[in-house]
Amino acid sequence: MPITIQGDKEFENIPSITNKALRINLNENIYGTFAEIGAGQETVRHFFRAGGASGTIAKAMSAYDKDFSDAVYGVEQDHRYVTEARLKKMLAHETNLLENRISREKHPNKIYFTYANTVATIDFAKKYKGHGWVGIKYQVEPQAEFNEIILHVRFHETDARLQQLTLGTLGVNLIYGAYYKYDSPKKLLRYLYDHIDKDQIEIDMINFSGPVFSKVDNRLMSLQLVKNGFTDAVMFGADGNNILAAKILYKKNILALRGSFRPVTKVNTDMYRKSLEIFLNENRVKEDNTEVIFEITLSNLRAEGEIDEEDFMARARLLCNLGHTVMISNFQEYYRLVEYFSRYTKERMGLAMGVNNLIDIFDESYYRHLSGGILEAFGKLFFKDLRVYLYPMRDPETGEFFTSENLKVHPRMKELYKFFKYNGRVVDIEDYNPDILNVFSRQVLKMIANNEEGWEAMLPKGIAQQIKEQGLFDYKSKTIEQS
Repeated sequence: MPITIQGDKEFENIPSITNKALRINLNENIYGTFAEIGAGQETVRHFFRAGGASGTIAKAMSAYDKDFSDAVYGVEQDHRYVTEARLKKMLAHETNLLENRISREKHPNKIYFTYANTVATIDFAKKYKGHGWVGIKYQVEPQAEFNEIILHVRFHETDARLQQLTLGTLGVNLIYGAYYKYDSPKKLLRYLYDHIDKDQIEIDMINFSGPVFSKVDNRLMSLQLVKNGFTDAVMFGADGNNILAAKILYKKNILALRGSFRPVTKVNTDMYRKSLEIFLNENRVKEDNTEVIFEITLSNLRAEGEIDEEDFMARARLLCNLGHTVMISNFQEYYRLVEYFSRYTKERMGLAMGVNNLIDIFDESYYRHLSGGILEAFGKLFFKDLRVYLYPMRDPETGEFFTSENLKVHPRMKELYKFFKYNGRVVDIEDYNPDILNVFSRQVLKMIANNEEGWEAMLPKGIAQQIKEQGLFDYKSKTIEQS
């Protein structure tokens, strides 16, 4: 057990930023460095002003000049300074100095930390609001292994001074949470917004690592960011770590597939392969510059009004094990998804979907909150360089195939649909596998829960085995059932 960190009790009132800093300062064993670049020393000043900082702050620095920063932390290959790589170098460098310069014989009970941030606040023209990386590397026991919490923020305030103040508050919340809420990462995440409004700053990526977070699944923490309204979308890769959208989407061609993927079926993989083939043959699309995203909207993660986290993790693991990049979003409407991608790229984009999804896009009820209604939404959706790749549907009763040529939209929407269809914005996937058109996720899910036979053949190779081994989607083996 940590010898100096006591579990924090629940407060009826949120402790002030000053009280949080003071509590850290009054712990005689917490000791570390503050390294802040780009927005002043906004976090450490709270600890100086709270009092009792002499036993807590080993050093506070701001290697603000780029040449001096390079001399201290080294030169980045991309010559950028507001990056995750830069932040990690800062954390590693300052932590090494602590360990090398402070005698353990003299201070056997010290638990070290390094807090760092590298940010760019809003520019003079107020065109770019700014963003930054914030992190802490710390121990919870003397001479123990270090843990890390690293997050990326996007500023929404339009004044540099206000952004600096918000960053300082966030920093104190992070350090306080790292020590007093590390055993409850979900609470730690929520408390990052103590004394901060959600419209002031957005946390769009966070990763936990180290021994005290060995059981934390960063994909689940991604879900918490969206669930709590801290950001509209998060992404993570096959390795299970959250990734910054800007890092992989910047100036890229993007093909997105939206679905529940509950579970992922052969239809999903066929749609992915066939739509990608068409997309890569489009003008202005390069294979080595293309990113494919499997997106799950938050509305598809809800069960009886609440998000079923175990259900989410099951879908996420299966998609990741197939090697896909996964996105969790709060975008019910497709045009908001396209707007999000447009933050990062002006290159050609594609959406792969089934017939029912396209019919839903032409449902006016989705756009009642917009003053311009469906026309405003379609202006935002198709104004960009976008194509829809349509996977056919077969009526299970009549056997009729539905494509872009014969799908049925509301009579009021017919002319609008024809306009986009015959302007080349809707492209049929023709080289599909007709043998799997009778596969539906909801049918597979029902068969799994009822322990029926034959569902395994409806899924991509290896997925059925994973569902059985991990007991996903209420699967129970017949051996267990019979016993």
